[in-house]
Amino acid sequence: NGFPNLMLCHCPSSTLDLSLVRFITAELTRGYFLEHNEAKYTERRERVYTCLRIPKELEKLMTFGFFLCLDAFLYVFTLLPLRVILALLRLITLPCCGLSGSRLLQPAQVCDVLKGFIMVLCYSMMSYVDYSMMYHLIRGQSVIKLYIIYNMLEVADRLFSSFGQDILDALYWTATEPKEKKRAHIGVIPHFLMAVLYVFLHAILIMVQATTLNVAFNSHNKSLLTIMMSNNFVEIKGSVFKKFEKNNLFQMSNSDIKERFTNYILLLIVCLRNMEQFSWNPDHLWVLFPDVVMVIASEVAVDVVKHAFITKFNDISADVYGEYRASLAFDLVSSRQKNAYTDYSDSVSRRMGFIPLPLALLLIRVVTSSVKIQGSLSFMCVLLFYLGMITLKVLNSIVLLGTSCVFVKEANMEEKLFDPPPSAVSSRVNSRAHLAPENPQVANMAESSAPTLPKSDSDTFLTTPDGDDDKIINANTGLEGDGLEHRTPKKDLLEIDRFTICGNRID
Repeated sequence: NGFPNLMLCHCPSSTLDLSLVRFITAELTRGYFLEHNEAKYTERRERVYTCLRIPKELEKLMTFGFFLCLDAFLYVFTLLPLRVILALLRLITLPCCGLSGSRLLQPAQVCDVLKGFIMVLCYSMMSYVDYSMMYHLIRGQSVIKLYIIYNMLEVADRLFSSFGQDILDALYWTATEPKEKKRAHIGVIPHFLMAVLYVFLHAILIMVQATTLNVAFNSHNKSLLTIMMSNNFVEIKGSVFKKFEKNNLFQMSNSDIKERFTNYILLLIVCLRNMEQFSWNPDHLWVLFPDVVMVIASEVAVDVVKHAFITKFNDISADVYGEYRASLAFDLVSSRQKNAYTDYSDSVSRRMGFIPLPLALLLIRVVTSSVKIQGSLSFMCVLLFYLGMITLKVLNSIVLLGTSCVFVKEANMEEKLFDPPPSAVSSRVNSRAHLAPENPQVANMAESSAPTLPKSDSDTFLTTPDGDDDKIINANTGLEGDGLEHRTPKKDLLEIDRFTICGNRID
């Protein structure tokens, strides 16, 4: 009894063998029941199904957003020149017809004329920029230096887009502001000069981007193109392992739509420049085709992987992309109403950060320098091409409008079409707060007589709080509203544009 360890040494070997056989047998035949933890495994399966649905839902949103950007981009080439001509004809014929109203031109016509003048002035300035000298200057740089320059250009493009739309909006409002209001601006001419300077600089920036991409395509070892494509995969590392809310993911989706459309235009510019250098030989187009497909495929793959893992880590359903699509469709439908308060192209610019004027200016500059128009047959071809662009623009607008109406109806957002814009509602509430009477009885009568705006179910549908917000709400339910005063209200998707701060950051 005093030496148990020594007694174990004298145990027969058959007992040890039986124990080892019993252990191996138990390991080979033991079972377990997954239904005891059914909720956990069901959640894991739903996550897998969500990841499998992400490519389809994301590409639906990307396709819809691409045609939205295409519609706003074609507007600059097709309908904007015609609208500018009509506005100028109104100015010319106004002395003959007499002054019918208090304004010489309608606010929309004033904005169209300003856009036309900006395009004409910037194009005349772009004619002094030598594309060939810029190409050879960039081609002489090292690969690493070009990679750094390209990354800096992407950051600068986002900064220009964020501030550029504010400059254009300030110009439009300054030129169309009612005369009765107090003058609180520096004048139309300074705003116009700032807008011209912005569009010119942004066009130069995009030209440098296109030139760098052209150098990457024409390099012998394709090392620069490979490095630039790998930069897209670095974007996964910077985005996937961060906390995202639905609003932040909406911003990222808009940014990806804008980036994909811009890359398509840059690839078109690169192909035009290369075809011009090879005398429009169609065989050279097949030489560029593999690189173009490789760039597009890498962009699509990065977007799919990035969104799939963001939705997985943040427990976001794939149905959220349907909400994003409905929000973009709402912008299109609301801009077609009689009481629209903004132009559709400007709405796309604010929502996605896509400003078509600099990109259209660069494309016009490249096309006019690459294609030589000589003779009456060439002018007939240009006229037919312009009529074809107008036809494409009209067909695209009709299909988009019909599709958008379907999306808005499916999201139960029809009632919001008759609501005033959020800024008007907030200013109205602030004015009522400042003009509130001191007598509470009068205040109650005023509140009861004020008309209530119709509210649809999409308000809660588009502003579902995340998990952290649910915890805050549950923690503050016992405070009888005292704790809720310090919590910032949840923003609706319709109030969020590309550069709205959501969750203390912009994605």
